Formats: sequence, structure tokens, C-alpha cells
Amino acid sequence: MSVDTIGDFLTIMRNGLMVGKRSVVMPHSNLREDVARVLKEEGYIKDYKKTQEGAIAYLTVMFKYVSGESVLHEMKRVSTPGRRVYEGSKDLTSVMGGLGVSVVTTSKGLMSDRHAKELGIGGEVICHIW
Repeated sequence: MSVDTIGDFLTIMRNGLMVGKRSVVMPHSNLREDVARVLKEEGYIKDYKKTQEGAIAYLTVMFKYVSGESVLHEMKRVSTPGRRVYEGSKDLTSVMGGLGVSVVTTSKGLMSDRHAKELGIGGEVICHIW
């Protein structure tokens, strides 16, 4: 069992996109669901849902495709269990010149870098997505 649930989440999604799947299923965690919520709000995935099979919960992420091409192009883990990366609200770097988004965990919860800048708060940069 891995300690890096977000790294596993991004790898499962990356592998599903590489083979052209419409959706992927993975074990559920609240952090994974929050990242999926941010990706849906920003328009990178079509939807996500939590399902329960007995005592085990699963998270299903449905990918978004436009003209046969995935909206998600690259997902990069920034902060890892061995090296945490924190940025203030004024220091949040833009991803691909504003075309991408950073997922940031703040004192107000998990959100995109754009939303964190609007609120004037910084936090731990989880990943970059474009």
C-alpha cells in the first residue's frame, strides 16, 4: 500500500488517458475526491462519483474528450511526502501561462490556484494540471 495517495491518483488517471479509457475506478479517499472536485470545477474532467461496495468505497472519474482528444494533457505532482512545497498567495506560479491550474491545499480547503489568489491565501501546492 502506498503512502502517496495523490501520486497514485495522478498515475491511475495518466495510465487511463494513455490507453484512451472514458473513465477510471480507484479506491476512494477524501483527498482524491477533493482533487476530482477541483478538476471538475475547472473543466478538466466530465464528472466523478463515489460508489460503495460493501465496506469498500471507490471513486470513478469520467474523462472529458473534445474531438477525440483528452482535455487533460499533463498532470505533474509538485509536493511529495518527502518534499513539501508551499507558496504564498502572491507567489503562486501560473501553469502554462494561465492555461493550466495548480491544485492547492489551503486553510479554507482544497482549491485551484486561481481561487486561492482571489481569496488572497496560499498553501501547499499539490500538483500542476494542463
